[in-house]
Amino acid sequence: MSRRGNCHDNAVAESFFSSLKRERIRRRTYKTREEARQDVFDYIEMFYNPVRKHVRNGMLSPVEFERRQILKAEGV
Repeated sequence: MSRRGNCHDNAVAESFFSSLKRERIRRRTYKTREEARQDVFDYIEMFYNPVRKHVRNGMLSPVEFERRQILKAEGV
């Protein structure tokens, strides 16, 4: 829950929606709401989460970052 006067409470959501708008929504014209809904779903499920590289992860995708963290924890 966001606290009044704390700009960092919503930083993750703001970053996500900024990326969504910049990389997907502003580059396309949708004929129907369902087409837009499906495109946003595809972006979230098939691109943003598993594949997209993140600066804060050392330019690794979330999947690769998690794999390396598991290997590090196991001592491999």
